[in-house]
Parts: sequence; structure tokens; C-alpha cells
Amino acid sequence: MDRSANLDAEELKMTREQYILATQQNSLPRTENPQFYPVGIYGWRKRCLYFFVLLLLVTMIVNLAMTIWILKVMNFTVDSPLVLQSDRNVTVNARNHMGQLTGQLTVGADAVEAQCKRFEVRSSEGGRVLFSADEDEIVIGADRLKVTGTEGAVFGHSVETPHIRAEPSQDLKLESPTRSLVMEAPRGVQVNAAAGDLKATCRKELHLQSTEGEIFLNADTIRLGNLPVGSFSSSSPSSSAPRQTIYELCACPNGKLYLSPAGAGSTCQSSSNICLWS
Repeated sequence: MDRSANLDAEELKMTREQYILATQQNSLPRTENPQFYPVGIYGWRKRCLYFFVLLLLVTMIVNLAMTIWILKVMNFTVDSPLVLQSDRNVTVNARNHMGQLTGQLTVGADAVEAQCKRFEVRSSEGGRVLFSADEDEIVIGADRLKVTGTEGAVFGHSVETPHIRAEPSQDLKLESPTRSLVMEAPRGVQVNAAAGDLKATCRKELHLQSTEGEIFLNADTIRLGNLPVGSFSSSSPSSSAPRQTIYELCACPNGKLYLSPAGAGSTCQSSSNICLWS
């Protein structure tokens, strides 16, 4: 009986010691050497990273310096206009959303060329079109078109205008040096000199022709200079005849005018020898 009790006490003691030993092992830190893993970039990777960062910094500094130099060379400021300079030409292109060229402006040493469907010049006030050009027509919308060249304006084909007027105190001259000058209007052409003379000068013939109407000359005095004078011999000559001062205006069948000495009747038939030589 005592022996079995002693065995139970020893087993209980051994169980208690095992429990205490197990709990102490769990609470004590481990004494074995742990493995440490380094975190970061080391070696040649670290040197490459530093090199790329330095290269990026140098590139940024160079770009900033180039930008400042370009702005200084172009004189670009907030208050001054934008200036574009080139040794050859300056070309400005306009493209649509598909990348196709829709307009081009080229400023060269010899010419300024604009390539577009329609070219317009507008006024700064109101945006009124002053000049426009396309394939069909050229429109000048200014109040006055002034040509200051010594040779005037040269037109290769016809010109249509409702009004041609010279500057105040200046002469208006319409001239065709090598060809003819034609002015046509279905309802009439009116030439008026309100405070001066109207002169028509030509080298050869001056034709006044009316196909269906008449030529009307209305003036206080009508002068026809340098008209030929026909010869007329009176049937009763007299040595004391006065000097001839009055003449009759005659016309040949072809329209040529000449003077014939006036008599008691018409003398045109008697002095019609001029018509034979015309």
C-alpha cells in the first residue's frame, strides 16, 4: 500500500517537472543563429542607378539651358512679338486630324507663298474682309483701291467696274500702248468733264459711228480745223471780187468733210474734186 503511494507520488513529481521544463523551453529565446537577408540594391546595380540618375540630371540642365538660349536669341518676351528666323525659309503647315496638309505658308528670300483653299485678309476692327482669293475669284473689299506705281495697273483680260475716278487734282488716264482700248456698255457709255476739257486724240482716223441713231453735237461753237478747201470758179469772174471769208461745209459720199467757198447757192457740187481724190 505504501509502495503504490510512493510510486504515484514519484509519477506526479516527474509529470510536474516535465511540465515546468516544457514551459521554460517555450518562454526562453532560441539560441541558434538566425539567417539575415539584406534588403536594397548593392554592387553594380547600385552604381548603374546612380549613373542613370546623374545622366538624367545633366540632360535636364542642358535642356533648360537650351530653352533659355533659344528664348534669348529669338527675343521672346511677353511684351514683344514672336520672331522666327531662318537662313533659308520659314514654313508653317496646318494639318487636319488625319495628318493631311490643309494649308502652308512659306516665307523665303525671294517670295512669300501661301497654299490653301482660300486666302483672306481681314481688318482688325470688325473683322471685315479686305482681300480674299480662291480659284474662282479675287475680291477686294476695301473702300478704295489705290495703285501708286508709275506704270499703273496692268490687266491681262477684261475689267468690270461701275466707277473709275482719279484722285482729287489728279488726271485719269486710260491707255493701251500697243493695242486698242475698248469701253462697252449695253445701256450707254458716258464721259463727262464737269470743269475741264474733253480731248480725243489719235494718229489716224477718229470714227464716230451710230448704227441706229444719230450723232448729236450740242455746243455754242463747233470748230473743225484743218479742213481742205475746194476750188470754185465763178461764172462771172471779177478782178475786184472781195477776199473770200465765208465757206460752206460740204460732205463727200464717203463722209469726208471739206470747205467750199460760199456763193449765192450751194457750191459743194462745183468743188467736189476733193471727193475724187479722197
